[in-house]
Amino acid sequence: KQLYVFQRTPSSIDVRNDQPTDVEWYKSQQPGWHKHRMENFNTLVSGGFAEEDLVNDGWTEIVRNILLLMRIEKNKNLTPEELAAKAELADFQKMEQVRARAEAIVKDPNVAESLKPYYRQFCKRPCFHDDYLETFNRPNVTLVDTQGKGVERVTETSVIANGQEYPVDCLVFATGFEVGTDYVRRSGYELYGRDGVTLTDKWKDGAETFQGFHSRGFPNCFFMGTLQSAFTANFPHALNEQAIHIAHLMKKAQDGNIRRMEATQEAEDAWVDLICKLARMGERFYAECTPGYYNNEGQNELRNPKNTSYGGKSERFFKILEDWREEGDMKGLEIS
Repeated sequence: KQLYVFQRTPSSIDVRNDQPTDVEWYKSQQPGWHKHRMENFNTLVSGGFAEEDLVNDGWTEIVRNILLLMRIEKNKNLTPEELAAKAELADFQKMEQVRARAEAIVKDPNVAESLKPYYRQFCKRPCFHDDYLETFNRPNVTLVDTQGKGVERVTETSVIANGQEYPVDCLVFATGFEVGTDYVRRSGYELYGRDGVTLTDKWKDGAETFQGFHSRGFPNCFFMGTLQSAFTANFPHALNEQAIHIAHLMKKAQDGNIRRMEATQEAEDAWVDLICKLARMGERFYAECTPGYYNNEGQNELRNPKNTSYGGKSERFFKILEDWREEGDMKGLEIS
């Protein structure tokens, strides 16, 4: 049997190092430990600071590197520009480590070179695996490096790449999942709001929401996901916070006998404006990245800022929701 791996861009493959959960450690945890652990992880991978790294894995390592550089200089009062420079240096050091790992594990130097990621760590989703690189030392495994171009075409019996035909009898797609396309396309159904207006028409020039949950003209409809909402590396964390918020809205509706809940035009416009302003903060970083869905496949300047996540830290977004709930007046919503 022969395995061909067709590669567009090399992935960043770091150590996974999974370990069994210590039973005694688990039993010693106090109520609320899981929420605290999630928040600690999210703070660190979002570039924030915490006294302790409770997860202590590959995702949080780059932040530890930044903190180490700051301790060496004994300077915690860095400007945003200085902090960005430290982050870039820590990023480079980490990626050099990842590249060195590929060189140390893969015996064929040409294959090892092709497997070295040449971009900043978070230009693409970091990967962690203890066996992936070792696989390329097997005699029946061939890496087909397309130098960023991808395969040319697929026929009934083969894959064409780099002008060469590779006969195959089984093809496994490892192209990820569809993301960033229209909501209706991904959900598989159309949404109709007041007066028969479709969500496709409402969002034809980009998404329009209030806090990512509500879209005017679609009363009692609540959206979940990253669109104009928070993005977290631990994806269920954001979904959990969204579920808490929607549950709060449902409870308010139940207790207040509310039959209709809908964003005001003013609140929606203000939120969309904020999303667009924050979207510009990461433009330079993504413009320098290799093509991917983070930067509209290398055409970042054509990316609609309306169709992005909340550009501030996710912690800040969650605090906005928490403060809104505590105020209790449902500001930004029309209710009846």
